[in-house]
Amino acid sequence: MKVASVEAIPVSYQEPTDHNRFRSVCLVKITDRDGRVGWGESCAYFPEATLATARIIEGLAPIVIGRNPLHTEAIWHDLKQHSWWYGTGAGIASIAISGIDIALWDLKGKQLGVSVLDLLGGPVRDTLPAIASLHGTDASIDKMAEEIAAHTATGLHGAKVGFGKAGNANLGFDEARDLEFVDKVQAAMGPGKDLMIDLGVKNFWDVPTAIRRARAFEERNVAWLEEPLGHDDPSGYAALRAASGIRIAYGEREWNAVGVQRIVQSGTVDVIGLDPGRVEGITGFRKAAEICALNRRQANAHNFSTAIVGAASQALSFASPACYLLELQPVYGPAQSDLVDRPIWHRDGSVNRPEGPGLGIEINEDLVQSARMDR
Repeated sequence: MKVASVEAIPVSYQEPTDHNRFRSVCLVKITDRDGRVGWGESCAYFPEATLATARIIEGLAPIVIGRNPLHTEAIWHDLKQHSWWYGTGAGIASIAISGIDIALWDLKGKQLGVSVLDLLGGPVRDTLPAIASLHGTDASIDKMAEEIAAHTATGLHGAKVGFGKAGNANLGFDEARDLEFVDKVQAAMGPGKDLMIDLGVKNFWDVPTAIRRARAFEERNVAWLEEPLGHDDPSGYAALRAASGIRIAYGEREWNAVGVQRIVQSGTVDVIGLDPGRVEGITGFRKAAEICALNRRQANAHNFSTAIVGAASQALSFASPACYLLELQPVYGPAQSDLVDRPIWHRDGSVNRPEGPGLGIEINEDLVQSARMDR
């Protein structure tokens, strides 16, 4: 039953929904003494951060080896306590702990023969609506609107579109172009489909700009506006909240439940993004989502990585009262479609429920080895 080994595996892959750019994450493989394996993922995204995360995981491994995988909470606390100097409150330690924790939950489920969803207490809803999550990358607004509408025509309930991303879309900079984009996408999708706007790090708006833009988006029934003032601007978000009724989203760059509690208590956020590969794993996500639920805020899994984080997001979103929907990348690459035997997907706009022990997935280790960054 006890953990025999912890392996950090930094990998790189092309992401079709991010203009085919290469992304990097660190996978975590934890094996018990009977040969059962749990898999996790640390979402560092950049090569140097991924390699650094791998070294931290290797440094944390002695805390996990020899332990009972059923004791996820105790191990999680020990990992946090050990990393007190380089991980207090924030930092790459949280990303490393995330991958270890997800792998332990997967292994725990496999040892017990039950799903992570059941370990979390079971589903709190029968169905989980799905939306498309993608970046705007093309110079042609008409082409982007056509592509987004094609995705939502499969039953997806709407689309969250990233502005300021790689490619030639040039969204989030020129107000007239952005409003044309919103109008044409909504017209192409048709009634009953939500549109969410997610500002990128290249989009730098001051508070008056954010207020003006938010009011224009609100008039067009944009479902929420994400990170219009970045991830940390308490006074700016307070001013935006007072001046506009649009739903405000941010939080995916928080490292843990303490950070989520801080922004929830500010009263300036309606939708809190949570990434299980960053927010200290399934254990950390669960704690953060509970804060959202207790404060009547929506939590939203930042499911924009490999199929491992996808499976964790799937289980957590079904289990959390704060999660009302799940983002899905509408175009899968090998990191989503080929990495596992049963990638998360939807049927007529509803996410399939997890099946099987642990995360309910088996990993294509040949693909993992071919994507390694350290060999």
